[in-house]
Amino acid sequence: MALVTAAVVVLDCAEPEKLAAFYTELLDARQTDAGSNRVEIKGADGMRMAFRRDVNITPPSWPRPENAFQVHLDFHVDDLDEAELKVIGLGGRPLETKGEPGPHEERGYADPAGHSFTLRAARSTAPKQG
Repeated sequence: MALVTAAVVVLDCAEPEKLAAFYTELLDARQTDAGSNRVEIKGADGMRMAFRRDVNITPPSWPRPENAFQVHLDFHVDDLDEAELKVIGLGGRPLETKGEPGPHEERGYADPAGHSFTLRAARSTAPKQG
């Protein structure tokens, strides 16, 4: 048995209730715990996330370097276009959705609090490199 196991990914943010609502909808999740400074959710696939209040948080600036990565999440999707519409409809914003011609295998976004994440096609459709 492992000494340490992964438990939950925690994102600091100014408004945990709002950020939890974004990810609850995006991941088809349900809220499992809530307090005055923290909200936890569990996705349909079992992924657990929590959102902790930090009123002095500085949102990430990625891709600009001044306050770039604080955390980065990857999510697998079956349909990038459909997932992109959902992200934007929930208040997320695109960071890197355009690339070279051909099938796009991943696209970058920011959640409403500014945390960056990537949507990746569940199955690669591009030719193998290298």
